[in-house]
Amino acid sequence: MPDESNTNTPDDTDDINSTDPGDEEIVMDDVEAEAGFLEDRDLEDYPSVLRITSDSEQAHRQEALDRLDRWEAGEEVPHVINFQNPSDLRALLTDRRVELLRSIMAERPDSIRQLADRLDRDVKTVHDDLQVLAEYDIVHFEQAGRAKRAFVPYDTIEVSLEISTPHSADDAAPA
Repeated sequence: MPDESNTNTPDDTDDINSTDPGDEEIVMDDVEAEAGFLEDRDLEDYPSVLRITSDSEQAHRQEALDRLDRWEAGEEVPHVINFQNPSDLRALLTDRRVELLRSIMAERPDSIRQLADRLDRDVKTVHDDLQVLAEYDIVHFEQAGRAKRAFVPYDTIEVSLEISTPHSADDAAPA
């Protein structure tokens, strides 16, 4: 699981012109970075929806409280992974990883090798991408003999990125 002490501030040593999204460190909100929160659940007990968002800390906390109220009322609520920095969300959900998720959700592979063959990709890079996605409880594994079978326990993965104009008086320019 990602280091829970990380914050969403840029590292001064990052290469701004880097073109390899795999080099970027992905930072998840501390609120959502609970290691293995779904580890002991049966497949039937997973929420049907995973929502990956990029909201401010304040908006995310309010949404978490709203989800808690709905959950306590007996409603099914999605699992939410939030990134305060949209670039962290983009670093996690690269085109190749989205392709990987779609393939797994369409037809569960018998092994990582079979998945790599299906996608015409190198086994090691597929394995590495799966490990990153597993750190965020998006992909899970089951042992099938000597092979590991990747699966996504959600029916739907929603990705939400809101960009809006600030409305508070604090954001107004001084007179």
